[in-house]
Amino acid sequence: MIWTTLGAALLFAVPAVEIVGEPVMFAPGIASTAHSEIRLTISPDGRTALWFSRDRPGGAGGYDIWMSHRSLSGWSTATPVSFNSPGRDFDPAFSRDGRFVYFCSDRPGGSGKDDLYRVAMTRAGFGTPENLGPEVNSAASEFAPMLSPDGRLLLFSSDRSGGAGRHDLYTARTRAGGFAAAMPLAGSINTEADEFDATFLEDSRTLVFARAPSMQDNRIDLFAATATDGRHDAGVILPLAVNDPVGNSYGPMLDWSAPGWLTFSGRRGGAASMDLYRITYRLTARQGGR
Repeated sequence: MIWTTLGAALLFAVPAVEIVGEPVMFAPGIASTAHSEIRLTISPDGRTALWFSRDRPGGAGGYDIWMSHRSLSGWSTATPVSFNSPGRDFDPAFSRDGRFVYFCSDRPGGSGKDDLYRVAMTRAGFGTPENLGPEVNSAASEFAPMLSPDGRLLLFSSDRSGGAGRHDLYTARTRAGGFAAAMPLAGSINTEADEFDATFLEDSRTLVFARAPSMQDNRIDLFAATATDGRHDAGVILPLAVNDPVGNSYGPMLDWSAPGWLTFSGRRGGAASMDLYRITYRLTARQGGR
């Protein structure tokens, strides 16, 4: 799958990521079930897993974030998190220090359709969700927030005006009390297609992200891209250990408990729904600075 406008860039690009081994389904029957489970994020201590489902019964609104805890006996029965709303709550992502969970929601009080939020982790569980504000959110939809490993950049996607096409990838620099105004990623990574569901890898400059001509109408694949002098290349499609020849692959996330691992969601091998997977990767040597 290479589109005309991306052909030359993708053909001659050097892969930023080497996928190692085969995907391992995460917590079958607990997290990966007959329902669609998407965007697995694991806490830095490896004891808490969050993901979302758009059709798993038992939550507050249908689109809900779910949680499981790990003990010596394995992963616990999944339960919906306390901060779910009657609307859409999705795309959870722990921060590297484990203090916050970033997520998306269309709950009342936002700037537009789907907004970005964060909620603090406390000894008692979760705090009160806070909207990330107008420097990040818009009247359009914002998806898949993720704070870089070095804590400097908030990465997300949006279909707001001013991008290269449909959904594009954006970052907003952290500053005291919040974030600076969000900007599209520089370089050739954003195209007329949908670019969304991105994660930083452990170097804070290499990304794994989802791309499709249309996320509603076409198969979605995962790509990897890296930045040279602050500009991201167009990216290279990841191998079949991650992408499926027929089913969608999206929702990638760096595993904070084991940074050489990547999590993602896929409808693999003819499965009827999206499941959660983990796989190991290595960064390849690249030229240039951040």
